[in-house]
Amino acid sequence: MSQQVTPYKDSALGKKEQVAQMFDTISGNYDGLNRVISFGIDVKWRKKVLKMVSAKSPQTILDIATGTGDLAILMAETGAKEIIGADISEGMMEVGRKKVAEKGLDNRIKLVFGDSENLPFEDNYFDAITVAFGIRNFETLEKGLAEILRVLKPGGIFVILETSVPTKFPFKQGYKIYSKYLLPLIGRLFSKDRSAYAYLSESASVFPYGEKLNNILSKIGFIEVKHLPQTMGVATIYQASKQ
Repeated sequence: MSQQVTPYKDSALGKKEQVAQMFDTISGNYDGLNRVISFGIDVKWRKKVLKMVSAKSPQTILDIATGTGDLAILMAETGAKEIIGADISEGMMEVGRKKVAEKGLDNRIKLVFGDSENLPFEDNYFDAITVAFGIRNFETLEKGLAEILRVLKPGGIFVILETSVPTKFPFKQGYKIYSKYLLPLIGRLFSKDRSAYAYLSESASVFPYGEKLNNILSKIGFIEVKHLPQTMGVATIYQASKQ
């Protein structure tokens, strides 16, 4: 089980409520800041996820922790008839809905409130499910993954894109300096919520990645589990399926 990290350490709220509050607060700056803190490389990573999902020719796609809808919008290129983005932050989704409307994709993409641990969908419904930079925000990782397995069709594809920690010199040392000092500094410069970017850095550092996350996925019941480190290991793409 992943170590529990919350955005606001003095809050009486649980992690789920704190995460929703945090993303509501930073929603207006999130897209621009995301490009800055990843140096724009996150766009390349999402396109790799798109390629993996497209290979399965899905008709129904669920993007969990969709935020402002970047990955859900990209998934339109798969040709899927129904794409649902689910999130617990209405602030983030409001930004996303405007982006969807601007691209004329209202008829194919819907952004709805959805808790990863209690998804409002039928069993075996989606051909593909994605989560980009959101799985470490699950309050209970195993419960969220079990829900994903439930709503994924047998033979469907599940893809995670998440930050990870480089293991080789000098990338390991450089990453530690960047995540501990530079990321929170950038957050303070661009956002009023100082705790948010400290949380994003801390949660990334303690979240299980690589083989550890593979093992959790397999334990939940996913099959054909594999991981693909990206950009010297600062992010990792995981792919799995359902029997």
